[in-house]
Amino acid sequence: MSAVVPFFEKELSWLSFNERVLQEAADTSVPIIERIRFLGIYSNNMDEFFRVRVADVRRRALYHEETGQDPDALVLLAKIQQKVMALQSRFDELYHDCMLALARYHIVLVNEKQLTDTQKAWVDDYFQQKILRHVAPIIIQKGVDLVVSLKDDATYLVVEIKKDEHIQYAMVEVPATSVPRFVKVPDDSPRQRKTLILLDNTIRLCLTQVFRGFFEFDSLAAYSMKMTRDADYELEDEISLSLLEQTSLGLKQRLTAEPVRLVYDREMPQPMLDMLVKELGISNLDAMVPGGRYHNFKDFMGFPNVGRKYLEYDKLPPLSSQAFFKHDTAFDAISAGDILVYYPYYKFRHFTEFVRQAAFDPKVKTIKINFYRLAKNSRIVQSLIDAVNNGKQVLAVVELRARFDEAANIEWARKMTEAGIRVAFGIPSLKVHCKLCVVGREENGELKRYAHFGTGNFHEKTAKIYTDYSLFTTHPELTLEAENVFDFIINSYKRFKFNHLLVSPVNARRRLLALIDQEIDNAKKGLPAAITFKINNLVDKEIEHRLYHASQSGVKVRLIIRGMCSLRPGIEGLSENIQAISIVGRFLEHPRVLVFHGNGQDLVFISSADLMTRNLDHRVEVGTPILDPVLKGRILDMIALHFRDTTKARVIDSDQQNHYVRRGNRRKLQSQVAIYEYLKRIETGDNR
Repeated sequence: MSAVVPFFEKELSWLSFNERVLQEAADTSVPIIERIRFLGIYSNNMDEFFRVRVADVRRRALYHEETGQDPDALVLLAKIQQKVMALQSRFDELYHDCMLALARYHIVLVNEKQLTDTQKAWVDDYFQQKILRHVAPIIIQKGVDLVVSLKDDATYLVVEIKKDEHIQYAMVEVPATSVPRFVKVPDDSPRQRKTLILLDNTIRLCLTQVFRGFFEFDSLAAYSMKMTRDADYELEDEISLSLLEQTSLGLKQRLTAEPVRLVYDREMPQPMLDMLVKELGISNLDAMVPGGRYHNFKDFMGFPNVGRKYLEYDKLPPLSSQAFFKHDTAFDAISAGDILVYYPYYKFRHFTEFVRQAAFDPKVKTIKINFYRLAKNSRIVQSLIDAVNNGKQVLAVVELRARFDEAANIEWARKMTEAGIRVAFGIPSLKVHCKLCVVGREENGELKRYAHFGTGNFHEKTAKIYTDYSLFTTHPELTLEAENVFDFIINSYKRFKFNHLLVSPVNARRRLLALIDQEIDNAKKGLPAAITFKINNLVDKEIEHRLYHASQSGVKVRLIIRGMCSLRPGIEGLSENIQAISIVGRFLEHPRVLVFHGNGQDLVFISSADLMTRNLDHRVEVGTPILDPVLKGRILDMIALHFRDTTKARVIDSDQQNHYVRRGNRRKLQSQVAIYEYLKRIETGDNR
């Protein structure tokens, strides 16, 4: 026991999660277009991993070099690099396999050398008409600072301009935000082949058009590269600056932050690579990843299906909730009983309609809502503006520090303020991450509250691909406490007591530990004792130590964790009573559900918080109990389906090896599809 390391490094655990995404790209039972899109998801995840998590480890390593403290950071950085290189090699293999598989369906992604003369002429014209206007090379010369000039979310072609023995370098950004990354090229082959070419390769083909007339050259050669920056920034500690101003300044810091990763074409000539290392100030602590000809694979998340429908997943049409449908208004429906919807199995329109009706309902007096991330064209914000125009009091709490959405949220805050909405930015020391909306409605001379508790953002786009719960209720104690959360956000100096809700950082940690301890006590008394968590991440030493204690006391602990898990399940004498799985499939598993057996009473909570130190101590998060026994039973049924998954479930063992759950003689069951069918039967009244 003493030799066992009780915790798995969270950064390596995150890489283990992304490896599960890569497994989806490797799974030949997944439609080929979806496999390619999983390569894009993997790449997008890896970009964020370097911007945030590797950047943090790198800062710790730099601190060690300066002070001699935190030597583990250097060891961890080496482990990360080793794992990343192994995953990159696997990624390259899978990309090659996917391209071959795609070709079997007569869809080919060609490079500029594989085009016919007719296609070259078409691409040349396309470049002139659509692309050239977006191309402005950066000439590498004295006075040009590449660290400042380059974007960390873009692919660049490093161009070698050669005349005799003289070499000049230039950088050409691949303008994928202005022009589609995938260009469909006419193909007159007899087998009706569909031909695609990457934007990168159209530029390669037409490089002479970019530089002709400005440089004399014998030859041009281009090699791709991509740089990733540290995404952290420091907020100015100036009392005279508002949080809005501080966040705006912080974003400017991010634009010029130091690189933490350089991905480059492994065919790149050594002198060119040496030049990049020098110009970008790449150190021995930064990741240098040799790769293939293309980077910014995140664009492959939107890989177009130019073939038959069966090359991608069958659509699961979102369901309508009969609990809403059989009433004239959302308020009548919620008054009749608590309503639970589960996205994307249900239409997100149930929530947007709730807000839309509140905007013009004469009985509605107040609307309070908090935003962490918003869709680009948010109907919810438009409804709030309509509410103000109808004379209602509207409070919107906007979290300015939602990572990578800061600029968008600043703009939304300005737009809402100009429309007359009261906008608040929460607590400077705490991110507001809860998913609350409270509507105050005057009924029979009294104010009645209607509250929404959710596990996901009020975001129309992500609600189509993230699984998340929404609970609508008029329960007096829950809705009053929800309103008190808004008061806490605005007046954090006041003391608030929450008897029903789990509110971070007020009482969530204490309540969770107490609930775990109750299961431990029950186990010691010989009573049934069990804990089930469905969460995104489990990275908190105190919670994990308590779960280890629960396991040792005989409590059956079951975990469904999509992402990071630093707890090590299945170790004799430590965690043999802990079982953990991860589900990765067509939808991104995002809800947080906490279940405590309660000696047969089953306490079930849905929450906005993962079991991470940041969520329990440094964010405003809200979890609510599910009081309706029917809705509670549905959640438990859906969790049971996840544990019966024989297709997309992976075991999280003590070494996080990502083995699939063994099917044995059980039938194939894909829990995400099974959950859809389960909910569909409920809504259609089919009880078979």
